[in-house]
Amino acid sequence: MTTIHLSSPVHTVRSVRSVRPARGELRLTRRGRVVVTLVMLTLVLVAFTLFSGYSAATREAGVAVESRTVVVGQGDTLWAIAAEAAGDRDLREVVHEIQKLNSLAGPELVEGQELAVPVG
Repeated sequence: MTTIHLSSPVHTVRSVRSVRPARGELRLTRRGRVVVTLVMLTLVLVAFTLFSGYSAATREAGVAVESRTVVVGQGDTLWAIAAEAAGDRDLREVVHEIQKLNSLAGPELVEGQELAVPVG
């Protein structure tokens, strides 16, 4: 009779450094860092957009300016209208005041346009 000895195979355990981070530790790949950076920049942009557009207007009325209405005719310029209204005041100041009163971006006028012009 033949005797067979069954023996368990021997396993050797090697110390292998784990590729996984330790519990509680977070490691990001380069792509992960880019995504986190883009998300943070987007959040900052949204915050600036939401909180920077508020109005700082008060309930106090501004200084009333006595004015008259002038209808722009063909060939009229802002400087010519200001020259008629300026009297002894500086022409540049009157032009600026007309632009401010009428919320004009520049000196361009349209025939038939009504302008508020300061009196005096």
